[in-house]
Amino acid sequence: MKMLRGLLIPALALLLSGCDAVLLSPSGDIARQQRDLIIISVVLMLIIIVPVIAMILIFAWKYRASNEAARAEYAPDWNHSTVLELLIWAAPLLIIIALGAVTWTSTHKLDPYRPLEQISQGRTVAPGTKPLVVEVVALDWKWLFLYPEQGIATVNEMAAPVDRPIEFHITASTVMNAFFVPSLAGMIYAMPGMETKLHAVMNKTGDFEGISANYSGAGFSDMRFRFHSLSDADFDAWVAKAKASADQLGREDYLKLEQPSEKEPVHYYGTVTPGLYNAILNRCVESNRMCMNDMAALDARGGQGVVGAYNVTSLDAATRARVGLADARQRYVGALCVGNGSAGQPMTPAGRPL
Repeated sequence: MKMLRGLLIPALALLLSGCDAVLLSPSGDIARQQRDLIIISVVLMLIIIVPVIAMILIFAWKYRASNEAARAEYAPDWNHSTVLELLIWAAPLLIIIALGAVTWTSTHKLDPYRPLEQISQGRTVAPGTKPLVVEVVALDWKWLFLYPEQGIATVNEMAAPVDRPIEFHITASTVMNAFFVPSLAGMIYAMPGMETKLHAVMNKTGDFEGISANYSGAGFSDMRFRFHSLSDADFDAWVAKAKASADQLGREDYLKLEQPSEKEPVHYYGTVTPGLYNAILNRCVESNRMCMNDMAALDARGGQGVVGAYNVTSLDAATRARVGLADARQRYVGALCVGNGSAGQPMTPAGRPL
């Protein structure tokens, strides 16, 4: 038994040696602010926890059965102390107020949809700085990154220049997932048919790990990617390397890539079909499917056909006033028109082929 106890501490030390405290030593400004928020919250809570634990130990020692001095202080009729009441109620109240103020401020300041105001502590974003736009698609079980400005796409690898704001547009192909680069910023969910955003920046060059932080099936464990934080010159070289690929990511290519696969190797696409990300987001990569935003446009106009027309024209005055249509013109979609595309090709109201 003593031998086992002696081996316990070295075993624990060996296990802990494999821990990577990346959350406590991040390389991006947003992750740094989130780290500071965690530390501030823990310290504020310890202000209560540490004294309570200390008082438990002190009381247990002072009022132990063998302490004759404590017995002499026995006061069975004692029932109130103003000083103790103030300490018991004032300290937690002040901490709750402090936590509330920190939470309120950080919730607005660290809103992932909010464009960055600073590159790092003490360094503001220069006026006119254009963020790098990266469109992220969570697939089964891999990550697809599209760079609309550069016209390239990559699988399970992304890169960005150091100290340049990054604007992520994130969605998913099937089930909900979570995009997470611990050194960069907190995790953001990726959901099919919906878009989430994240603004972040990396302040150090290096090679960092990105993961999926939400279980999504059999290949979840290997749904990882590399994030390269590069100098401007190295980023241009990385883009040139991707552009040199002869592979093109078109709609049919995407439908093949979308199929479930595990441990997918890094892949580069030198060209990408324009509008692919919007088609993925609106669930209409297939040419015979109506896009969700076009469907919403039809619904906003009362729906298609006789049924949709009846839904609008049959509203009485009271109902129209309740839904905000009292002064609006009655309109509805009677049919889908033919646009300027191929002869006879049906078009949506937004001008897209069905």
